[in-house]
Amino acid sequence: MNTTTGTDRGAFGRTTRGRAGTTRRWLVLAGICLLAGFPGLAPVAADTLPDTIERIKPAVVSVATFQPSRSPRANYLATGFAVGDGRLVVTNHHVIPSSLDHENREQLVVVSGEGRDTTIHSAELVAHSESDDLALLRIGEPALTPLRLGSSDGVRDGEQLAFTGYPIGMILGVYPATHRASVAARTPMAIPARHSGELSEARIRQLRSGAPMVFQLDATAYPGNSGSPVYRIDSGEVVAVINQVFVQAGREAAIQQPSGISYAIPADRIRPLLARYQDR
Repeated sequence: MNTTTGTDRGAFGRTTRGRAGTTRRWLVLAGICLLAGFPGLAPVAADTLPDTIERIKPAVVSVATFQPSRSPRANYLATGFAVGDGRLVVTNHHVIPSSLDHENREQLVVVSGEGRDTTIHSAELVAHSESDDLALLRIGEPALTPLRLGSSDGVRDGEQLAFTGYPIGMILGVYPATHRASVAARTPMAIPARHSGELSEARIRQLRSGAPMVFQLDATAYPGNSGSPVYRIDSGEVVAVINQVFVQAGREAAIQQPSGISYAIPADRIRPLLARYQDR
C-alpha cells in the first residue's frame, strides 16, 4: 500500500512535500537560530588572541646588561614581564649575571617598548629562587602596566595557551613575538640524561632532591624566550613562565633545528617570591 505525507509550508513560504521539505525547513531554522545566538545553540567564538596580545605587550620587557662604553651598549639576555605595582619584573634566575663590571659602569637593566621607541629602566635583583629558576627585579620609573597572575593548578593537558617574548634577543631587535603553545604534560623540571656524559653534579643533585613539576609545551621557543609569560588566550592571565627548551645538541641547534618542546614554570611559584619581597 502506498502512503503519502501531507504538504508542508516551507520556511520561506514555498510549499514543499514530505520529509525532505521538513528536513530543509529545520536546517534553515537552525541556521537562523545560530546567527541570532539562540539559547542552546552556541555560536562559534571569535579568536581573541590579537586583542589579548595588545594588552600583554606593554608589560613584556627585555632583560639586559647596559654599559655606556661597550658596543653594542646593551647585551640582551632574556625576556621578563611586569607584575604587582608595575615596577616588579619576573624573569628566570639562570639569565641573571653572577657579576657585573661595575668599574666600567655595567648595570642590570630592563628595556620596555619596541623598535626605536624604547625606555631603559635600571633594575635590581630583589628576590630569587634558584630551585624554581625564578627571579624578581625591581625597576626604576616609569612603572609598567602589570600582568595578572592566574592559577596554574587549573591548567589542563591539551589546553591552548600563548607566550610573548624576544626569541633570539638583539639579533631580531626589540620586537616582541607571540607564539601559541599546547600543554603536553606536567613533568619534573630535570630532564633525564640520555647517557653518562650528560650527568653533571648539579643534575644528579636535582634528581635526588626531587625536581619541581613544570609544564611541557608543544611550542617552539628560543634562548631569548627565557622569562616569557605563558598566558591564557581569552583572559591574558599568566599561568607559567618559559624557562628552558629541549635541544638535541648545543645552543646553535636550538636556533637552527628547534625541537618544538619547551618547558615552563607554573605561575603559582611566583607568589612566594612576591611575598618574600614584601616581607623584607
